[in-house]
Amino acid sequence: MGGQLEIAGSDGPQRCSFCSNEAAGPCASCERPVCGDCCTLTEGGVRTWAICLECDRKKGRSLSGAWGSFGLFLAAILVILAAAVAAMAWTASP
Repeated sequence: MGGQLEIAGSDGPQRCSFCSNEAAGPCASCERPVCGDCCTLTEGGVRTWAICLECDRKKGRSLSGAWGSFGLFLAAILVILAAAVAAMAWTASP
């Protein structure tokens, strides 16, 4: 179950990081538990995500930073694969 808080064993409901209300889910940016009163909704995406008020003040409601780092991660994988193929081609040549 992605994006939802789970109660395990005898744990009580998880509380919001900013107030004492029961948390509705994690912040999409910092993953701290937040309630509905202490979050805002993202803009410009296919799905709507909750962002805590602190992350909203620091980074804004956009998840472009997260998408940018994901793109860099994919580019790094492609560079590593290209280097591995080049190394194999270099060692296999007579």
